Amino acid sequence: MKVLRKIGAAIGCMLIMVVFIRANGGGTADYISAIKQEKGMMTQLQESVLDENKAKLRAAVVAEAESRSIKPIDARIDRVWKAIPGYNGLEVDVDATVEKTIASGSLSPILYVYKETPPRIKLADLGPLPVYKGNPNKKMVSLMINVAWGNEYITPILETLNKEEVKATFFLDGSWLKKYPEIAKQIQAEGHEMSNHAYTHPKMSELSRNDAYLQISRTEELLKSTLGVTNKWFAPPSGDFNQMTVQVAAEQRLRTVLWTIDTVDWTKPGADWIIRRISSRLEPGALILMHPTASSRDALTGMIREIKRQGYALGPVSETLSEARIPAAVEPQP
Repeated sequence: MKVLRKIGAAIGCMLIMVVFIRANGGGTADYISAIKQEKGMMTQLQESVLDENKAKLRAAVVAEAESRSIKPIDARIDRVWKAIPGYNGLEVDVDATVEKTIASGSLSPILYVYKETPPRIKLADLGPLPVYKGNPNKKMVSLMINVAWGNEYITPILETLNKEEVKATFFLDGSWLKKYPEIAKQIQAEGHEMSNHAYTHPKMSELSRNDAYLQISRTEELLKSTLGVTNKWFAPPSGDFNQMTVQVAAEQRLRTVLWTIDTVDWTKPGADWIIRRISSRLEPGALILMHPTASSRDALTGMIREIKRQGYALGPVSETLSEARIPAAVEPQP
């Protein structure tokens, strides 16, 4: 029921009657005086009613707020999956809720407004550890596309990503980026995240500390100079790394990232096989590894539609591994 509107209308009718009575008992001056007086009375009454209803509304919101809150989840170290990111909680923004509800002209239903609350322990607090997946409470996944050779399938992959309105993360081999800067710029122009995949696709675990550092730093410099990128992630080629690799990346302010699900597209499987593989292994926070191959090109539309069918949001690695909550359209608020 539109409580505030009805109260306002009732007050207005009452005051019009009072003004009418006074006007019939006096002259024009008295009539004008009565109007001014009653206008002041009406304003005071309206403010009084509004304040009273605001107080009642606030009390109702505060009483309900705790039961509607969701506690943040701390980042943690898993024995198998290593660094697991945290996830923001939610709490009712009391002031914003009261104002939004009052502005609607009705006290019911209460229009709750929420704000995110960060976890106490964040991914950055866990130290130099690799990350394979996002928080298991965050129903979001990412496509991580490693690019080290071959360009013939990049354009159709970009066309599919654009058609399906999906942003991915491309991990670029530095020597490829140096050779094909215009293609890299095209990928970036489509709104995709650009990250580091070493320089010459080596086995990182077999390198000296200095060589490992250079593999990462040379590509990092190219990402900055060619694309203007401030990067967060390093994906070791072939998933080969050791703790020194992770430490060297961390010294360059990069976290080592691997994958949760591998399309194994380099073995040239059929598109249907890849789609079934992804479908059966999907989980919140999954990072899905693929390459610009014919198999992934052919499977990509089906992969994306199956991911969406299962109710997952899709976005770059930085979004899946962040603490930010996913859109309410995917994860409704309480």
